[in-house]
Amino acid sequence: MPKLILIIIGAVFVNNFVLHRFLGICPFLGVSKKLDTAAGMSGAVLFVMTMASMVTWLIYNYVLRPYGLEFLQTVSFILVIASLVQFVELALQRISPALYKALGIYLPLITTNCAVLGLSVLNIQKEFSFIESAVFGIGAGLGFALAMVLFAGMRERIELCETPDSFRGTAIGLVTAGILSLAFMGFAGFVSL
Repeated sequence: MPKLILIIIGAVFVNNFVLHRFLGICPFLGVSKKLDTAAGMSGAVLFVMTMASMVTWLIYNYVLRPYGLEFLQTVSFILVIASLVQFVELALQRISPALYKALGIYLPLITTNCAVLGLSVLNIQKEFSFIESAVFGIGAGLGFALAMVLFAGMRERIELCETPDSFRGTAIGLVTAGILSLAFMGFAGFVSL
């Protein structure tokens, strides 16, 4: 049990996929202008990361490894991720059309989100068990959500401030993301897995 807690803490704070590993930057920067869309994208990514980590672990350990097909790892993982994203897209389209429209092109881009693929590959490289993979997926998704929500909140506040013309828009967003990343680097070394 303590190892599972350390996996979650490590994935959320210490080795945050967005702010430490710099994976998943596209939706992080693109969807984080408003808090409600950031929360919606965070929920979608949390679901996809959790499910992808479990399904890819099963595929790797029960199909690819026993039959010597490890070279198909990336292709099979991307197919699993794409299927999960299609499921999320259909569900959001029916449940919350406004959120579906607000997320726009960034929702299907979860398929190519390197954070999700990186999570699946890291599960295999770290030789996690099924439960550890699932917990790592939840922790990585929560870390992604934390980064998105914090950054969206900061961007909403910055919009209300007077910013110099040269820093408006993307420039202040990148500076803010850098400062947020530096803040998360302060957790380095707390948990090592």
